[in-house]
Amino acid sequence: MSDISIVIASHSGYGHTAQIATAVADGARSIAGTHVHSVDVASLGDADWELMDAADAIIFGTPTYMGTASGAFHAFAEASSKRWMTRAWSDKLAAGFTNSGSMSGDKLHTLQYLSLLAAQHGMLWVSLNLLPGWNTTTSSSQDDNRLGFYLGAGAQSFNDTPAVHDADLNTARHLGQRVAEHTRIHRAGLIAATH
Repeated sequence: MSDISIVIASHSGYGHTAQIATAVADGARSIAGTHVHSVDVASLGDADWELMDAADAIIFGTPTYMGTASGAFHAFAEASSKRWMTRAWSDKLAAGFTNSGSMSGDKLHTLQYLSLLAAQHGMLWVSLNLLPGWNTTTSSSQDDNRLGFYLGAGAQSFNDTPAVHDADLNTARHLGQRVAEHTRIHRAGLIAATH
C-alpha cells in the first residue's frame, strides 16, 4: 500500500489551536505510512497550496472567534475559490477542529462552516465518531470528547492560560488517527476501482 499525505491547514491566534493541530498531526502519524504537513493559512505560499492540491486529505482548523472561524481562516477559504472552480480538491477527505475560551462558544457553527467549505469543494467529510464524554454523574472532565461534538473536534481553552485541556488534545489525536485510517481505506478503494 502506498503512503498517504494529509495536510493540516489551520490558523491559531494565541497558540491554543496550534497545540490542537499538533495533536491532530500526532494522531495521523500514528498510522503507518502517513505523511503529515502543516500549513498556516495566514501566510500561505505557492508551495503550501501545492501541498494541499497533492494531499489525499485536508484537515481544517481554526479558533472560534465571535461565533465563527477566524478572519484569517475566512480569507483562506475565500482564496481557495480558485481550487473550487477547477475542482482541485474534489473527492479528497476532509475534517475539522476548533477551539474557543468557552465550553460552547458557538464552536458547532464553526465546525458546520468547515464542513460546508469542504462540501463546496466536493470533499468527503470525516466525522469525529466518539461518543460524548462528561455527561453523567460518574463521568469526568478528563473524558475524550468531553464537550460532546460529533462533526469534528471541539476544544475549550481558558483565555488566561496557554494550556490546552489534556482531554481535548486526546480528542484531537483521535480525529487525526481516524482521518488517516479512512484516508488509507479511501485510497485503497480508488486503486481497486482502477483495476
